[in-house]
Amino acid sequence: MHELIIIGAGPAGLTAGVYAARKQLDTLIISENVGGQTTWSSEIENYLGFMYITGVELVERFEEHVRHFNLRQEFGRVTRLSRIEHGFRVETEDLREFDARAVIVASGKSPRMLNVPGERQFRGKGVTYCSTCDAPLYAGSEVAVIGGGNSGLDAAVQLLKITPKVYIIERTDSLRADEVLQTKAWAAPNVEILLQTLPMEISGDVTVSSISVQHKSTGERRVLPVRGVFVEIGLVPNTDFIADLVKLNKLGEIPVNCAAGTEIPGLFAAGDVTDVPEKQIIIAAGEGAKAALQAYSYLVRLPAMAAPPVMRPTS
Repeated sequence: MHELIIIGAGPAGLTAGVYAARKQLDTLIISENVGGQTTWSSEIENYLGFMYITGVELVERFEEHVRHFNLRQEFGRVTRLSRIEHGFRVETEDLREFDARAVIVASGKSPRMLNVPGERQFRGKGVTYCSTCDAPLYAGSEVAVIGGGNSGLDAAVQLLKITPKVYIIERTDSLRADEVLQTKAWAAPNVEILLQTLPMEISGDVTVSSISVQHKSTGERRVLPVRGVFVEIGLVPNTDFIADLVKLNKLGEIPVNCAAGTEIPGLFAAGDVTDVPEKQIIIAAGEGAKAALQAYSYLVRLPAMAAPPVMRPTS
């Protein structure tokens, strides 16, 4: 049994890992990937110590730091977290089980889906949820970005540099992104912004060839000839595996106290998966540090587990 398991390897999980290693805790990190949402960011200008850095570059710095501590890491999707005697059990999709006396959940969030015809069919074949990952694949092709918030306009700004036409599709009557992103989008000659517009269907043959949209007020439909559809309409917490263990808030987030603790002793949470306001990389990292320090305080106060009996040969 490990002393600590950290679920997730984004800014919160990796920072928690570094702090746990410095406390010399027997720690295991379990995650599907490294970096989480940070790798989707094309430009980061608000992480202290870096005037400008890409998400991928920042994650590389995180990984370099973590490797220094030789933290053990297992890759896989966690499907269940449950309580057992003396601690917790983590189960993964490939049927492995890992036990620990304390757990930090830092599993982050996943993209929200449109749930329109054609979305699942063309996922990875023109429908994408990561502009930083996939934007270069659509150089020279017309594309649509669904969402007028920061993530949507960040995607559009990336794409307008390499594509002949970018459609921004927003269901409300105004964009919601930061002013600096809105200014870039409105000023770009190859960007068309469609407000009060809903995506209705994504079509194609082997790959995407168009998206059908409808104006909310007039009912007018248009078919936009695009090769790529970038879905940027928000994120949902990755809490399915813990929903029967802790009570989640209405957004599906894990409620935590100011010490990153949950309602269950020994179970902590950090980062975007929690109800802590303002989902930012630097905030997630700080919450990860806090969670690790609190997990250490919890563990050092636990009674020592009894060693297994020594089996002596019989004469």
